[in-house]
Amino acid sequence: MHRFVDRLTAEREATVDAVVEAPTPLQPIDLADDAKVTQVLELAERVGEVVLASGTAVTDTTTQVEFIAATYGLAQCDIDVTYNSIRISADRGPTLPPASTMRVVRYRSLDFTRLAAVDRLTRRIRREVVPPEDAHAALDTITTAPHPYNRWVATAGWSLLAASVALLLGGGILVAATSFVGTAMIDRANRELNKRGLPFFFQHMAGGAIATVPAIVLATFAGRIEANPSLVVAAGITVLLSGLQLVGAVEDAITGAPITAAARSLEVVMMTAGIIAGVALALRVADLLHAVVPMIDMTSSRDIDNLPLKVAAGAVASMAFALACYAELRALAAAAFSGAAATVCYLVVQHSGFGPVVSSGVAATAVGLAGGLMARRSLTPPLVVAVAGITPLLPGLRLYRGLQALLNSEQLMGLNQLFGAFTVGCALAAGVTLGEWIARFLRRPRIMRRFQGIRHPMPGQ
Repeated sequence: MHRFVDRLTAEREATVDAVVEAPTPLQPIDLADDAKVTQVLELAERVGEVVLASGTAVTDTTTQVEFIAATYGLAQCDIDVTYNSIRISADRGPTLPPASTMRVVRYRSLDFTRLAAVDRLTRRIRREVVPPEDAHAALDTITTAPHPYNRWVATAGWSLLAASVALLLGGGILVAATSFVGTAMIDRANRELNKRGLPFFFQHMAGGAIATVPAIVLATFAGRIEANPSLVVAAGITVLLSGLQLVGAVEDAITGAPITAAARSLEVVMMTAGIIAGVALALRVADLLHAVVPMIDMTSSRDIDNLPLKVAAGAVASMAFALACYAELRALAAAAFSGAAATVCYLVVQHSGFGPVVSSGVAATAVGLAGGLMARRSLTPPLVVAVAGITPLLPGLRLYRGLQALLNSEQLMGLNQLFGAFTVGCALAAGVTLGEWIARFLRRPRIMRRFQGIRHPMPGQ
């Protein structure tokens, strides 16, 4: 009997961890009670708001919202999730009018601790049949809680990310240190600009300009020191790109949410344009002041030389990104593992003769698969592992190559490099989506075997 109860508990936890289909209500509410129905719908929308604001794709957000509503008995729901709104219409049967509600998502937040806490609350609601009012109170605590780290810790995380990317691209200690300082300046400046309500486009423009200034100074005054100042710019661009919702945009396009995909893609394009404008402005000012413009070797790229150092740099870069996004301590190890795995896959595949697009896609697929398989065991949302894992592979160097070529009147080469950066970004996001699908496919047979074992227990159990 005890073994049967244990297996029943395991099945329930496995089903909750999967979060794939609307569950049978454990304790349905009175559908005729308008107040209770509204309370449940608002709870589902608030959960969806947190996950959508964190960059989660529309399909996964819809699944979370549907899961919450169905747990309390509202299984027949039409859910419409767009870029900045969530609408729910619940069917209460032939004798009652449908209940509808809408919530506008007014913010974007890379707080992975909050995302993980909401993910755990979702499983707790299913497992413990939490009353709606208690679930609202728990959600209030999660959404109003301060960040788990001091803001300076997040600044250090962004700076460490830039230094790691510089090492990954082949830069030395001087380039890494310069990238660290420059990114700290970007983060503190953008924080002050954000307090004053400056639109994000101009914040990214300021960030691009600030990322270029240390490289110009290093190129002008370094003298005989052997360094590649252009890698400082590439590292700064990578940091600015890492906060954009690239994965969610491509996943929405692939999974059939074109409106939200178009909105997110437009946001990514506009923010990237701001970065490029900032870099171009800084380079033009340097040219007018007769300073040395950091030139880049157009043939340089990631290679397999110094593999241990680059794998370590990839792991630290992913961990630093997770730290900058306020991830929990146990998520940092998962992020570091995904970054190391992505770096190894990318370098090995590229060394085997494949191009950067195929190499990026293979590496991202491995990251998505690893995130999907291990995220539930460490109680970390797959999005945290996936986004952190592909961060070291973002095409900051290609963007700078393209921009510099355009500024030097080499339009064909510049457009080729910019298009290459775009295709690499799409390959990264598409690979993550494919990897997560494979992970769900691999988990499903195990869950079904547990389910069948419970329905047909062995004699003596």
